[in-house]
Amino acid sequence: MSSNNTPNASRRAFFKRASALSLAGIATPWALNLAAMAEASAATANDYKAMVCIFLYGGNDYANTLVPYDTTSYNSYQTLRPALAYQRSSLTNTLLTPTSAPIDSAGVSRQFALAPELAPLLPLFNTGKMGALLNVGTLVQPTTKAQFLNKSVPLPPKLFSHNDQQSIWQSSSPEGATSGWGGRMGDLFEAGNGNATFTCVNVSGNAVFLSGKEAVQYQVSSNGSVPFTGLKSPLFGSTACSDALRNLITQNRNHLLEKEYNIVTQRSINADSVLTSALASSPPITTPFPSNNSLGAQLNMVARMIASASTLGAKRQVFFVSLGGFDLHDSLVAEHPGLLKTVADAMAAFYQSTVELGVQNQVTSFTASDFGRTLSANNDGSDHGWGNMHFVLGGAVNGKQYYGTAPILANNGVDDVGQGRLLPTTSVDQVAATLGKWLGISDSALLDLLPNLKNFDVSKRNLGFV
Repeated sequence: MSSNNTPNASRRAFFKRASALSLAGIATPWALNLAAMAEASAATANDYKAMVCIFLYGGNDYANTLVPYDTTSYNSYQTLRPALAYQRSSLTNTLLTPTSAPIDSAGVSRQFALAPELAPLLPLFNTGKMGALLNVGTLVQPTTKAQFLNKSVPLPPKLFSHNDQQSIWQSSSPEGATSGWGGRMGDLFEAGNGNATFTCVNVSGNAVFLSGKEAVQYQVSSNGSVPFTGLKSPLFGSTACSDALRNLITQNRNHLLEKEYNIVTQRSINADSVLTSALASSPPITTPFPSNNSLGAQLNMVARMIASASTLGAKRQVFFVSLGGFDLHDSLVAEHPGLLKTVADAMAAFYQSTVELGVQNQVTSFTASDFGRTLSANNDGSDHGWGNMHFVLGGAVNGKQYYGTAPILANNGVDDVGQGRLLPTTSVDQVAATLGKWLGISDSALLDLLPNLKNFDVSKRNLGFV
């Protein structure tokens, strides 16, 4: 075991960070609290767990993902979007049969079916490995329709804006946020990881979700670490040129910004070497992932990194993958089914890969998106909405169940703030708190990580899906 995991090493790391914070002039009680929480949390992380966020950029259409099936709900669905609705007969094979029926706010039982293209996920639901999250969205506090209309309670800023709602989903703050709740969870665990660099890993570019107060997201491609051009292979065919470049971009500098830039560059070079070696030494994953599926390729890399976790010294990891194309103001019928098939094929393969690795109970993935879309059709598409339906998948998931309150689908109904925009009844903070608790984060630490969580009843903060 790496010496970084020993109690003495953790204490040394804590004092080192506290000293660094002091020198930076930011050794506030809050900052020291965060460092202390990291030590306490890392000390309990003796096993391995990973959380994987699957973000669907553009705002996924909820009604054609988890489709209303009971007669009353289906009729409202079909009436409000006649050109977009699935035929009820096409949903028979993907009708979900949960352990208990979902209940709406009026106390009426409802039924849902997966979109036909999500059929690969049906066996996972039926065997209790997947659950459905109903009417989830960004909230500051529990909000009724009357409160929304009267603006008598705080509301998420800049509702229905792509960039801002993506940021609020990922960080609890609008565009411009500097840390996300995935990264803030990573803050608590990186001291317990043998190599802190691999605590928060993004396989799809950059996202505020993985930025912590201390943790820095490490970006990889679906093929592995991103090599530094000119160092991985001889620059201009010359090793001397590569050596000169390496010296130029890593040597110690007096200028503060130049010095920090070279530190970051050296960290990237080191991480590339460590990860490349770890991936090469790990057994190959034989689970077939779908071809020509960008999300599948990203999740395949996540699986490979999970397989390398022991080599990397990782105890807790947070991953981020994504798929775009969901902003379907038009061509929803033509394009949305293909996107759903991409998601289903990728998620099903990823779960099977965790089974192959024997870590299915230690890896939990979940979907997320900017917002849901309107139930009312906009020609052959739908507009920006609010509440949405999501899935959570993994061996530790209490599956074959719905979590949250089923929305009542009715024009200007109690759950509709206009055009079928669902007023969320479950908050992102509750979803995050449930996942954080599973990772091993204390209730008090979760209140620090999730600024809106304190506004929700204590008994409802953990949704119990994992």
